[in-house]
Amino acid sequence: MSDWQPTTCMRCAVGCGHLQKPAADGKLAAVKGHAGHPTTDGSKCKRGIDETVDPKGERITEPLIRRGGELQPATWDTALGLVTSRFIEALGNNDGDIAVLGSGQQTNEAAYALGKLARGGFGTPYYDSNTTLCMASAVSAYFKAFGSDAPPPTYADIPDAETHLIWGANPATAHPVVYRWITESIADGDGQLLVVDPVETKTAADADTHIQPTAGTDLALARAVLAAVIDAGDVATEFIENHTTGYEELVNSLPELETAAETAGVSLATVQRIADALTDRTLLYWGMGVNQSVQGTGTARALIDLCLATGNMGPGSGPFSLTGQANSMGNRVCSSKNTWPGHRPFTETTARKAVSAAWDVPLSRLPETPGPGFVGIVDALARGDIEVCWTVATNPAAGMPDAGQVKNVLRESFLVAQDAFYSDTVECADVVLPAATWGETEGTTTNMERRVSRVRAGVEPPGSARQDLDIIAAIGNRIETGLFPEPPLEPAAVFAELSELTAGTKADLAGISYDRLDEELAVRWPAPDGETEGGYRYHNEGSWSFETESGRAQFSTATHSGVPEPLDADYPLVLTTGRCTGVYNTGIRSRAPDVEVANARVHPETIGKCLGAFDRGQTVIESRRDSVTVTVEADESIPPGMVWVPIHNPAANKLTLPEVDPESDEPNLKQCAVCLTAPSRPDRTTADGPSVPVDSD
Repeated sequence: MSDWQPTTCMRCAVGCGHLQKPAADGKLAAVKGHAGHPTTDGSKCKRGIDETVDPKGERITEPLIRRGGELQPATWDTALGLVTSRFIEALGNNDGDIAVLGSGQQTNEAAYALGKLARGGFGTPYYDSNTTLCMASAVSAYFKAFGSDAPPPTYADIPDAETHLIWGANPATAHPVVYRWITESIADGDGQLLVVDPVETKTAADADTHIQPTAGTDLALARAVLAAVIDAGDVATEFIENHTTGYEELVNSLPELETAAETAGVSLATVQRIADALTDRTLLYWGMGVNQSVQGTGTARALIDLCLATGNMGPGSGPFSLTGQANSMGNRVCSSKNTWPGHRPFTETTARKAVSAAWDVPLSRLPETPGPGFVGIVDALARGDIEVCWTVATNPAAGMPDAGQVKNVLRESFLVAQDAFYSDTVECADVVLPAATWGETEGTTTNMERRVSRVRAGVEPPGSARQDLDIIAAIGNRIETGLFPEPPLEPAAVFAELSELTAGTKADLAGISYDRLDEELAVRWPAPDGETEGGYRYHNEGSWSFETESGRAQFSTATHSGVPEPLDADYPLVLTTGRCTGVYNTGIRSRAPDVEVANARVHPETIGKCLGAFDRGQTVIESRRDSVTVTVEADESIPPGMVWVPIHNPAANKLTLPEVDPESDEPNLKQCAVCLTAPSRPDRTTADGPSVPVDSD
């Protein structure tokens, strides 16, 4: 292969169209933006290019089995034989189950196959495809408000918005191509940018107005803005009356404006500033700062309520959650986590019969409930309810809250880790299965605006690494004969099976095929036939039809209930986490095998109050779960009383809190209580006095 080849970047969920060019040495020679791609028109970011051409992580090139406490090379037959024997043994026990943890880094085809095996082959409820660590709160909010998942707007709406309100997200760092479109929209149309974030992020630094609520109080702030909008009469009365339900209940549930603003730590003028901005055509974006909270669903619903109440629905406006992992949206359609393929309701008998018939498995084998999320699955492993775990392209030993405990649980389980790179989870594994990564993989992916596009293999994977899809099929057929064709599988045939199963559903892929994607490059669902594709959801030539039972959008009544771990005298500082430019997720593709000490950012005022906790530029951050040593950078963009650490360092989540949103199962990763101690003095005291903050009258 020597010609430029169209593909899709799998770095984040923007879905940039790329062209890749193989070299004679079996590696990718170059990658560039694809000017003819309908999603991004040639736009790209340096991070996506660099990590496609030259990822820095350490590749796994052969199967490994733990012998004598060490991971040692093995053949594929030996590794698969051990895996399947342990899986069959686990499934044969009374109430036997296997934990399966997937990822938003998989193709649609691999995610579909993994869900088919987990639900139809194993029959396990202990399965998650990444959703509950990333987008579950947004998913829950969309289903409750609109009767279906995914944001209504598309990228085409960004240029037409007049107000861009970004809440709990930092797209300048996490989604630079989308952020470029936002800034261009503002410049071209004399628009405005408002950012809600406790930290002065790269995005917030560009804002016309930066609102800094107290960490964990986003729901209180959103409800305060709703109260201000209603008090001012800036509501879309006709839209509310004709296309929504629950408005009166919303109004009656709102808190006193002054009380809610005080809870959020902002002024009434600040609340009014947001309310006034919503009188212009507004796109309201949000990210992990909203989703990763015990109130994530309630907050996401309150942001949707703001759009409904102000009439910010329709072209150029609306609620737009910014998806994290590259194929998180695809997982939500095809992986059988919270819904069956095509967003078929999980507990609905008709849907379950359709799935069991398509997969040719007994209806009774399909689990009756979607089961817990990542946190609940690890809790089940810790209790001994299940003893076997299989991770695919995910790194829970670093990416989950209370990561030290997670790592201990994984070490005590029989763990199969399927990955392209060495990771914190691979270190815990009993068997390691080497997988291909993007640039080596054939399939499709789905970006955050619902566009499906091809992912192509420009080169072969190194060593004896195999496609995720083929590994899943090889294990599946040893468990349930005939569940898949014999590998290697044809990704086009797997996609055809998936798309057929979605026909007539809310997320219809039936009109998308590899041939169509070869011609058009990207197609947005729902696409019920080969000529059409989805646009702005629920809206057609001025008419609205939501997928709720009433056909109307539903307002909500959630109220702020406090943070799950309040500050106190022992733990008087708040910890939050965020992304750094050029790194993503747990950093496996970009960090060296020897992980550096995490770098914490702290306001100079906080450092001054905690001088006894520092030793040669380092301190120890301690939470109720663990403690980690960090270097410290004085940074005025971090509010006083807060400690910021990057999510990419595996030390960060040793500290975080495993409490979850009761509606979405998403963990509270963005706020917990910590203190600082001197590296040589773990008792919180030093010769210079206490290391917790003291008042400096």
